Amino acid sequence: MTQTSTPSVALVGCGQWGRNIARTLANLGALKLVCDTDGPRSELFARSLGADFTPDIEQAIHAPGISAIALATPAVTHAALAQQALHAGKHVFVEKPIALSIADANEIATLARRLGRVLMVGHLLQYHPVFIKLLRMVRDGQLGKLQYIYSNRLNQGRIRTEENALWSLAPHDLSMILALAGEFPTAVYASAQAAIQSSIPDLVVADYSFRNGLKAHVFCSWLNAYKEHRLVVTGDKGMAVFLDSAPSWEEKLVFYPHVVAWGDNGPEFKKGEGLRVAVNQGEPLRAEMQHFLECVAEGKPPRTDSDEAISVLRLLEATQHSMDSGDRTVIS
Repeated sequence: MTQTSTPSVALVGCGQWGRNIARTLANLGALKLVCDTDGPRSELFARSLGADFTPDIEQAIHAPGISAIALATPAVTHAALAQQALHAGKHVFVEKPIALSIADANEIATLARRLGRVLMVGHLLQYHPVFIKLLRMVRDGQLGKLQYIYSNRLNQGRIRTEENALWSLAPHDLSMILALAGEFPTAVYASAQAAIQSSIPDLVVADYSFRNGLKAHVFCSWLNAYKEHRLVVTGDKGMAVFLDSAPSWEEKLVFYPHVVAWGDNGPEFKKGEGLRVAVNQGEPLRAEMQHFLECVAEGKPPRTDSDEAISVLRLLEATQHSMDSGDRTVIS
């Protein structure tokens, strides 16, 4: 993409993650405007990146010369702001989740299609070089028939007051699991615990069943003694571990050629030595933002489009229903 073809982007929402997006867009030559209600502090930050600043969201969304809006605001605002931006003729990148209800998400997606605008959702790990490699290994049959996937997303991080651990942490993992499985689960059983705030669970465990026999498990919490971002994929030809919290890049993807062999005494593991899988190093957020800019410039659909985002949202809603009811939820 040449400098002259790079779309001009306004970032709305300059919190911790919004600042990461702003820096990345600035490095790509796309950031022109920053909007946040925290005026003085955010304005200094915007100026340091060579961008203009406004505390007025309406002004940012309707700013002339801006072709796209990146939304890094609280999840409760995503649906309304995305619709405003689309009505203003802008392409939209919105952080996960796309909305808090399927109805709102469908409305946004329909509007984007009708207006011919790019709508992309921030499922960041879909752009991680290690996950891209892992997905290719699965689709090429290197792990064989998938049997089990589990994901741990654990932090001793910021405790949210506006959303629970499921909605804050699990969308990335559900997005990856759906991509790896290639189909939608048929049922989920989930449980949660709220230790800090009685109405906001900070620990969630969920188990998913698929029509083809695959099982998946997600454990997410921001109330943990250590940081662990681990995705394990088990097939009948081997297992792969994506450890995004590994201290070095070379340790992030390991393939274990473990298989189960059946003998006279029943099944037993035939273990193989773990093999590090070489993956070219890259920054996922930069790849994600680059992809968004290319989609806007070329008019092509993004990898994490509204269909993918709505699938993740459906799974979030079903998981929340199971958490609330205490029962297994069948997913239609």
